[in-house]
Amino acid sequence: MTRPPTAAQRRVIDAADPVTGRLRGTESQLAALVKRGLAFRHARPPHDHFLTPAGHRVRETPAAEPAGPEPAQVPAPRVPAASADSGVFAARVGGEEDAPDAGSASRGREVHSAWQGLLELRRMTNTDGATDRPCGWERAHLVQAAALALEAAGHRPANGPGDSGYRVRATPQPDSVAVHEPDPQALRACAATLEKAGWQPGEYTDPRTRARYLLASPRRT
Repeated sequence: MTRPPTAAQRRVIDAADPVTGRLRGTESQLAALVKRGLAFRHARPPHDHFLTPAGHRVRETPAAEPAGPEPAQVPAPRVPAASADSGVFAARVGGEEDAPDAGSASRGREVHSAWQGLLELRRMTNTDGATDRPCGWERAHLVQAAALALEAAGHRPANGPGDSGYRVRATPQPDSVAVHEPDPQALRACAATLEKAGWQPGEYTDPRTRARYLLASPRRT
């Protein structure tokens, strides 16, 4: 039976970015996780470390209660992927309050790194290693996955109620998200981006408002 990670390793795993699985820790901590198959080092600069599928499974499994008292060190809280709390990356779904500036250089670097991490997750978790179609994580986090594809491609998210820009929302349809964008040309551009990212988008008309919108589902083959 595989030995569970140490308390220090578990804290590093629990503090991983909820969207990409990107890790932060000391070189020795990260190297130990790589050795145990719970993390990998990205081949491209800046050579960040990310959770492997096994590492994601460890993070999703509640940590066992310690047998005795431990030093007063609290693990970093796990923030849901849809949260935009400071210090945790979350793709812009559009319409958030106090959202980060999508046009800033630092935000651009964060989005690029997150997208590269997601492509690597596709390579590692799709059975054929394909990076041109969504993986299981994306199908389990549809809104965040679609929003990341749009933001990484340079589309502008809506900054508040009534603002132009895309909005990605959950739908009652299984395995689908809705993308709203008041500008028809921008909406078609969103459809092209999602198709290139491995999604199957279709354009529809809302029967109540007559506004055009997209329904997009992750492609499986």
